[in-house]
Amino acid sequence: MPLFFHRQSSLPTTTATSPSYSSKLLKPLKPNSAPVPTRSPLPIIVFSLVSLFIGLAGTIFAITALRRPMPIPVFRCGKSEDTLRAFYSLSTSRQLGDKNGGLVDRPKLLGFVGIQTGFGSADRRAALRSTWFPSDPDGLLRLEQATGLAFRFVIGRSKDAKKMAGVQKEIDKYRDFLVIDVNEEYLNLPWKTLAFFKAAFQLFEADYYVKADDDIYLRPDRLATLLAKERTHSQTYIGCMKKGPVITDPKMKWYEKSGHLIGNEYFRHAYGPIYVLSAEVVASLAIARNNSLRMFSNEDVMIGSWMLAMNVNHEDNRALCDPRCTPASIAVWDIPKCSGLCNPASRLKELHAMRMCSKSPTLRPDDR
Repeated sequence: MPLFFHRQSSLPTTTATSPSYSSKLLKPLKPNSAPVPTRSPLPIIVFSLVSLFIGLAGTIFAITALRRPMPIPVFRCGKSEDTLRAFYSLSTSRQLGDKNGGLVDRPKLLGFVGIQTGFGSADRRAALRSTWFPSDPDGLLRLEQATGLAFRFVIGRSKDAKKMAGVQKEIDKYRDFLVIDVNEEYLNLPWKTLAFFKAAFQLFEADYYVKADDDIYLRPDRLATLLAKERTHSQTYIGCMKKGPVITDPKMKWYEKSGHLIGNEYFRHAYGPIYVLSAEVVASLAIARNNSLRMFSNEDVMIGSWMLAMNVNHEDNRALCDPRCTPASIAVWDIPKCSGLCNPASRLKELHAMRMCSKSPTLRPDDR
């Protein structure tokens, strides 16, 4: 027997009667040639047309929105309103401010000057508008562009409808008010001062915020020069600094009911008719809760106490309280006879008629 032999396969052999495993059977079968029913193209066409319509509509809307002038916001701080910018926000025919024709939100300025006024001071405002304070909205904007300073009359509100109606007539005519959300009365002056700084900070991004009264003669160009001066302190308090005995007699005008907390003599602080706070100082006041700050009867004393607590730099500048017009005077008022100009409505016009007051050149800080 051979060592190797072929084992017989167990698979059935091909016979004549067995089916033939030809190469034709190993080829893949062709797909059934019978026609397959297709979906109707109508829904697809409709869907495509709807999509095209939506796309075209979106494109047209986008082009229209881009070509339309950007709306100008009404500048409000709670219930406080800058009437000048609110006026321009409603006037689409005036193309002022940025390249889109609008006035920018919270404009960047060198300084914002709030002229504190009241319902009974219409004659003072009229005198100011006939002297150094511009008497129309365009004039206010031109002064802002020339000096970097924005000026507004600052007034609160009243439940007296007659008083409010009278001020509203001025607003409609001159558009030069910052109306703040505080009750307007003399005894409420400390609260009004705080409300002013909070509203001014939220509405204007300024390097300095100036509180001024409506009975002083001011040179805006010289004020701008003072504020533009380089300073090493970011927290700065500028004004005519003073000290003096605390008035504890209730019958006297400057009575301080919290005088027992101060002592016999006031600390160093600025006279009230005009003083300046830097942006960093006002930012701290803007976020402070009203009931977290000590309120004194006299707003200049109150501000001075806060400045002591905040460790700011006190900058004494006598040009802010000059009793007469000089080549260096910035603010002129009758110190010490009056806390402002005596008989301001007439004195403002008299001073403005003097060339030294209204037309003398502005000196550089290093020439003073």
